[in-house]
Amino acid sequence: ATSVLVNGCARRSAEEPLAQSKKALKKQQKEAEKAAKKADKQAKLAAEQQTTDEEDFAKDRYGLSPMLQSQQKLDRVLVRVQDLTPKKADQLVWVRARIHTSRAKGKQCFLVLRQQQFNVQALVAVGDCTSKQMVKFAANISKESIVDVEGVVRNVDQKIESCSQQDVELHLQRIFVISQAEPRLPLQLEDAVRPEVEGDEEGRATVNQDTRLDNRVIDLRTTTSQAIFRLQSGVCQLFRDTLINKGFVEIQTPKIISAASEGGANVFTVSYFKTSAYLAQSPQLYKQMCICADFDQVFCIGPVFRAEDSNTHRHLTEFVGLDIEMAFNYHYHEVVDQITDTLVQIFKGLRDRFQTEIQTVNKQYPSEPFKFLEPTLRLEYKEAVAMLKEAGVEMGDEEDLSTPNEKLLGRLVKEKYDTDFYVLDKYPLAVRPFYTMPDPNNPKYSNSYDMFMRGEEILSGAQRIHDPQLLSERALHHNIDLEKIKAYIDSFRYGAPPHAGGGIGLERVTMLYLGLHNVRQTSMFPRDPKRLTP
Repeated sequence: ATSVLVNGCARRSAEEPLAQSKKALKKQQKEAEKAAKKADKQAKLAAEQQTTDEEDFAKDRYGLSPMLQSQQKLDRVLVRVQDLTPKKADQLVWVRARIHTSRAKGKQCFLVLRQQQFNVQALVAVGDCTSKQMVKFAANISKESIVDVEGVVRNVDQKIESCSQQDVELHLQRIFVISQAEPRLPLQLEDAVRPEVEGDEEGRATVNQDTRLDNRVIDLRTTTSQAIFRLQSGVCQLFRDTLINKGFVEIQTPKIISAASEGGANVFTVSYFKTSAYLAQSPQLYKQMCICADFDQVFCIGPVFRAEDSNTHRHLTEFVGLDIEMAFNYHYHEVVDQITDTLVQIFKGLRDRFQTEIQTVNKQYPSEPFKFLEPTLRLEYKEAVAMLKEAGVEMGDEEDLSTPNEKLLGRLVKEKYDTDFYVLDKYPLAVRPFYTMPDPNNPKYSNSYDMFMRGEEILSGAQRIHDPQLLSERALHHNIDLEKIKAYIDSFRYGAPPHAGGGIGLERVTMLYLGLHNVRQTSMFPRDPKRLTP
């Protein structure tokens, strides 16, 4: 086909098929249709908007509240989600909670409202006091936003399995956003509580540990985290109550000190004006000074710092120490009995008062209930070594227990005695700190002990040397500069009662009681060699 130039424009010669122009025509038609549709849609929207403006009879019943700056005192009573039970059926209540999930379905929207570890289903449906616009507004509130809602508590025919409040739902009449969450969350709460097994088998998303810890504020909102840290609070309370009932005095000790408390290298140095100081590796020296100062039985709860470059499931560089020290009359077992009794009281208290939390954690991290005996099982180190050798472990009689051997011993003890908690007594002197009292009958051993939960050590303790002469000798034996611990040794020069004690790691106790596998799960904002934030 040839084109001819007519008035400077290319014209098709007559014989060229007209396919091209037909195509163009079709395209034009399509575009015209599209434009008409668009105009139509916009007209409809405008009309809708007009009717919206006219007909939204519920517009005072929902919306974004102005920022709460304590403008007024309302005598409104907010009901807690956990108190929404059939007893409250047909009552009109106000609730403040987070939007956990929402799904719109035609003229209604289902919300799950969450408050800590409790949640309830709520329904917003078009009706006498609810407009279409209100339903749409409710459906579009971003997850994790905080809302105030007013609604009627209604009994349900069929249990709502996915909520903690299974027998009721809320029929909402008002909903106001108090604090809006950004629409994109760094992690989804449903993913964060999904059991790992489900994630693996069904290929559904779970959240890895670093993501959790980087976004800890959101991770701590999950039902599992809420349960873990409420139970941990219970451990502290039970520890404190039990010891105060036994006549102990709570003390506070300094964390910035002039010499490493445990000797050794794993200590943080901090600059202190023109000199350096250290972060306390334990309240050891101060607990003992209090005994020498006639406080008789003391305990403290506070941070402990260890500069160990250990990246394991159970090491932190800062943890919470629950420490005990007490004078005894004639034998350090008087102290061991007091400590084991304190731990047993904690275990019983958790079992009796925190079943809800234990069950919640179990849903995501299943484990066997924690078992303990009364009185507590006490084994001697030599017996433990014999049990391990019998099980095929090659080790010397005075060798320290490695972590795998501790775990194995835990299994052997559980098989033989059916307990998750026991004491190992009379450790070899060589593997204990310089201030440990040697065994009077065998200088290779010592009056020291560790306590174990599910095969992992949670407490280390001993009778302390209260004689300045022997203490100096033992310190020199450990190559410790006596000048640096002069104040410590001097505190025993003016009459010191025989005494013993021990230190417990709060995060480890919580982790092992619940059968969890990483101490970072039980440390609110963990610190390890690789993590200093958030």
